[in-house]
Order: sequence, then structure tokens, then C-alpha cells
Amino acid sequence: MLHSALDKLGEGLVLLTPTWELTYVNSRAAAILGHNIQELLGEHFWTALPHLQSEQGEFYSGCQRSLTEQLPLGFECESLYEHESLWVQLEPHEEGLTIYLRGGSSDHRWVNQQQQYDAREALLTATARRIQQKEDLQVTFQTTVEGLLPLFRVDRALLYRIENWQNIHLVAQATSTDWALRDGDERRITWVMNSHQDWVEGSYYPVADVEQDDVTLAEQALLRELKVKSQIIVPIFQEERFWGLLVLHQCSTPRRWRGSDIELLKKVVMQMTLALQQDELREQVSLLNADLETQVQERTTQLQKALDWEAMLKRITDKVRDSLDENQILQKAVQELALVMGMGACNAALYDLERQTSTIYYEYVTTLPTSQGRVAKMANYPEIYNQLLQAQQFQFCSITPNPVRGRVSMLACPIFDNEGVLGDLWMVNHEGYAFSDREIRLVQQAANQCAIALRQARLYQAAQAQVAELEKINRLKDEFLSTVSHELRTPMTNMKMGILMLDVALKRREGQIQEKQPQINLFDNKVTHYIDILRKECERESQLINDLLDLQRLDADGQPLDLKAINLKDWLPSLINIFNERANDRQQKLCLKVPEGLPSLTTNIPGLERIVAELLNNACKYTPSGCEISIQAVHLGEKMELSVVNSGVEIPESEVARIFDKFYRVPSNDPWKQGGTGLGLALVKKLSQHLGGDIRAESGNGATRFTVELPLNLETRQSQRLGAGQ
Repeated sequence: MLHSALDKLGEGLVLLTPTWELTYVNSRAAAILGHNIQELLGEHFWTALPHLQSEQGEFYSGCQRSLTEQLPLGFECESLYEHESLWVQLEPHEEGLTIYLRGGSSDHRWVNQQQQYDAREALLTATARRIQQKEDLQVTFQTTVEGLLPLFRVDRALLYRIENWQNIHLVAQATSTDWALRDGDERRITWVMNSHQDWVEGSYYPVADVEQDDVTLAEQALLRELKVKSQIIVPIFQEERFWGLLVLHQCSTPRRWRGSDIELLKKVVMQMTLALQQDELREQVSLLNADLETQVQERTTQLQKALDWEAMLKRITDKVRDSLDENQILQKAVQELALVMGMGACNAALYDLERQTSTIYYEYVTTLPTSQGRVAKMANYPEIYNQLLQAQQFQFCSITPNPVRGRVSMLACPIFDNEGVLGDLWMVNHEGYAFSDREIRLVQQAANQCAIALRQARLYQAAQAQVAELEKINRLKDEFLSTVSHELRTPMTNMKMGILMLDVALKRREGQIQEKQPQINLFDNKVTHYIDILRKECERESQLINDLLDLQRLDADGQPLDLKAINLKDWLPSLINIFNERANDRQQKLCLKVPEGLPSLTTNIPGLERIVAELLNNACKYTPSGCEISIQAVHLGEKMELSVVNSGVEIPESEVARIFDKFYRVPSNDPWKQGGTGLGLALVKKLSQHLGGDIRAESGNGATRFTVELPLNLETRQSQRLGAGQ
């Protein structure tokens, strides 16, 4: 029955398998091809009809292309039968290829099919051209979707961009006038699409009739509500990632989607995929260009910054080379660092390691409050100064806001050389600022230059001080030579004069004895006076020599000490009595203030006697008339303090530290004009140290105090020293 109906068709019909096996030929096609039907069935099409391959090249190539590319084709060719002009329509499908043969070039059905094929080719060509010309992606998609509407004779064409089904965007749409979408319909359509969880690249999902095909009731109801009779959905993938969906709706009638429709849709989707890839590449190129431009700008900025930093280091280095003033050098360094690095503040602090303090002496601020002059005790900030004293730099952000500056970022870098840490450099900037490795290295280089500058300046200062000290020593030497010369010359002159007068007196005595006996007593008194002068001046000369010898002996420190225990309450009065007459002559008051119950003092008696005598002699020498000289003794733990205080005279503060130097004398402070060599107090200091103690001087409020501090038992102190030495 079926074959009988097909034989009655007005056109030839040929059915081929994908391997070109001839499965059916109706009588019209057999007549056109010029063979008996039974002879052709089951045969290989081109083997059975070799003349079609050789003589009708257009027919052969068309069939090959249609089946290989799954492309519907329509064209006109000359038939072998009655030399009649034929229209050939080729329809590829999953079972093979269907060939329609019809005579007459006026057949509009074939003409429309050819036009449809041309329109499909034109759509693909136009889309490819837009991609090549790098048109806007949105424009390309919209134009392509609009072209699908007349090409497929559908009522709606929709293109969706879907991201994890959380963000669904209708990229492009085209609808006929009668089947336009209502508000919210595009979202409802995505519900049907979301119900499919198995979108596969290269696949397609057709529905020929929503009333009869395998569609869920829910989907059927929704599609009916959207007035959809038939639809086809093709997924779009970009580099194996699901990108979106292309949807075609037939609303007027059901429709069976042919293989040619599906193949064309796949090609359209391929063009869209190419457009996506090209747009992504264009975006990547744009990002790469922007990144490259940013890198160029950053490198240019870094280069300029490096040049600025190099110039800054040169300026600091030049200042180090040209200046020996550490004030100028450090101030220049902090200013250059703050300005070139764009810091809110930069300061330099110097350390006093003996007092364990850090003082900010130099600072340059741009946006932050000043901290110049602030003194920090290192013990209060061990986490900071332990690292700096070990020559380690570090950066940090303050946790607790500074009362003045608030919360800031800081970089601390030590100023040090091979002899130790001299101070530090601090860079201060706004909260959250992170110092780069290049910035840290720059500050370290600047700190190294500052260390060189400080050490160089201090060496110069020390050299200058040494030169000044040598000049002073040379001057003291000259003064000493002048003084010693004068001191030695004066008693010697007096001695010569006394001897001369004694000689004259002796000669007169001889004459008086002979002439006038009563004048003998007067003569004897003069002789006694001259002899007394000789004795005193000789004592002065001997004292000077003894002082020099004692100092030399104490410097050698090789003489053993003879130690004895004494009670100062009983021992001091006898020593002081020697000076009472001298104090009375000068109208000075001499007082002894020794409390009861003092413990005994074990020491070298001659050494202690010499100390007290020298201090009393010095006090009598410089205390004006009407003023008091007092001797005091105080017991303090394992020590005894002896003090000699004279009122009415002060030593200038600038001279106090020098009065124990050899040959030094306080200028213009000798009211009795007795002179001296400047060896007395130097000898007292040496003796005090020799007895295990020391001496200090204080002057102010109209009085001068010399205090000797001695151990209660020098023998015990010596034993302790020997034990520690062993």
C-alpha cells in the first residue's frame, strides 16, 4: 500500500542509507534514472548507476556534500531521461539521504527551497563577518537571533545567558507580532529549561508537539500557557563550560524539526561560540594591555623613585664628606628621607648607653606632630631597644594610638658601626602603610652613612679635645716649671739673705764683744730670727721635694701598708691642735665634730694623718679671716667618712672637677698669698685611693667641702680583693 502510494507521486523518490545502499526507488525515479526498479534495490547507488557519477558531476558532488555535511540542498540539473531539466532536492537525516526528483524549472517549491538554503548560507556568512569585524557582542547576538525568525519560519527566537541558574539574563530575542512575550514570560520559560539537568555540548532538545511528545504535565501546562506548540533548545558551551541556551518556539502549529533545521542551529551556535571566544580573547588582550600599561607606569615610577633615592644618598654622602658637624649631617639626613620617601615624619635619636636613654635630637615632619626632644628610657620599651641594640631593623604599626600622633606605621633602623650602636632612625607614616624591601634598604644605607658621619665627627671632636688637652698639659707644664722655679728660688733667696745677714751679724758680734758688752742680747735675738727663717724655708723646700717623691711612690703603688686600729674621737684632737695656733693667727675658727660611739677604723695611720693634715693645711690656706673650718666624721655601714669644710670660699663649678689634677691651682683664690705647687690635693686623692677609699669635693652656698670615704677595716677589704683575684 505504501509503495503503491509512493509510486503515484508526481516526483521521483530515492532513499539511500548512510553507506549509499539503495533501499527504495519509486517508478518515477526509476524512469528518470533509466533502470528497472528491481535491478537497483540493495545495490550501491553509485556502483549501480556509474553514469550518474561520471556524467552528472553536479548531481554526484551535491549528494556527497549533503550526506557528509548533513546539509539540505536544492539545485537544477539535466536529466538523462528525455533530456528533461530536473530539480533535485536533497534531505539528509539520521537514516541516510532522501532524494527528490522533479521535472520542470518552474516548480516554485524547489525555487523556495533553494532560496531558503541561500538565506541560511547568508545568515552564517553575515554572522561570521560580524565576528571577524569584531562588532559588539550584543549587536552580533541580536542580529543573529533576528535572522533566525524568518529563516526557520518560527514565532520566537530567544538567547539566554545562564550563570549557575542563579543569574539568568535574556541576551537577545526576536518575536513575531502575534506571539510577543508578556511581562514575566521570559522568566517562566527558564523554569522549563532549568528542569533539564543534563545539558550536553553538541546535543539538541526538540519538542515537535507539546500535546503528544514525551513532556511532563507541568512542562506541558506551562508551554500551553506560553502558547507554545513546538520548540527546540540548543545548549551553548564556551570552552566546555555551560554558557546558555538558544530557544526557538513554534506557536501557530506543531512542527517536526528536520535534520536540516538542527544542523543549521548547530552551525549558528558554533558561530555564537566563536563570537564568545573572540570577545573573551579581546577582553583578555585588553586586560593584558592595561596590565602592561600599569607595569610600564609602575616601572617608570620605580625608576624615577630609584633615581630620586640615589640622588638623596649622594646628597647625604656629600654632607658626610664635606662636614664634620654631626648636627648638620643628621638634620640633613632626616629631612632628605622624609621628603624623598614621602613620610609623615622622620627623626634621628642618639643613645646614652651609660644612662640607657634615647633622645630625639633631630626631626623633620611634614604631616605629623613633632616629637623632637623626647627622651625614652630603654628599660620601658625592651621589645624595641633589645632589637635595636642588636643592630636589627624592624617595622610595626602601633596597637595603642599615640596620644599625639594616633595610630601610625613605623620603621626603626639602628645607626651602628663596628664599634657599636650610636642611635637610630625612625620613619613614621599613616596607619596601614607597609614599608617595602627597597625602602628598608634605602633607610639602612642612609643609617650607614649617618653612622660613618657620627663616628667621623666624634673622632674629629676627640682629636680636637686631645689637642686642647695636650695644649693644656703643655701650658700646665710651663706653669709648673715657672711655679717650681719661683717656689724653689724664693726660699733659696731668703736662705741666702739670712745666711748673709747672719754672717754680718756674726762679724758685728765679734766687734761688740770687744767694745760694747751690753749689746750682746740684741744680737742674739737677730741671730735667732734669721736662723728661724732658714729653718722654715728649708722646710718648704723639703716639703715640695717630699710631695713629689710621695706622688711618685703612690703611682708605683708598691709599698706595703702598716695597718692599725684607731678611735677617731681620741686620735683627731691631737692632730688638729697643731693647726690651732695657725688658725688663731688668721682669726679662723677651727671646730671638731665627731659623735660619740664611732667604731674603730683600721687603716694606715701615717697615710690618714697626711690626708687630714693636707686638707687642714689647704683649708687654712684658702679660708678668709672670721670664717670657720670644721672637721666631721660620720659612720655609714662598712665605711667611714671624714669631711673638712671651710666657709667663706667657693670653688667655681667649672674648676671643681680639676682640683685633684697634678699642678693645678684654682686661679685667684689664695687670700693669704701663700702660693703652692698644686700637688697637695693630688697627693690627697692618691693617698685616699691607696687606703681603699676616695675623695670628692663639693662647693656652694658659701662653703667648700672635701669628703674622704674610707673602709672601716682596710685589712678585710684587702683580703676580699685577694680572694676575688684568686
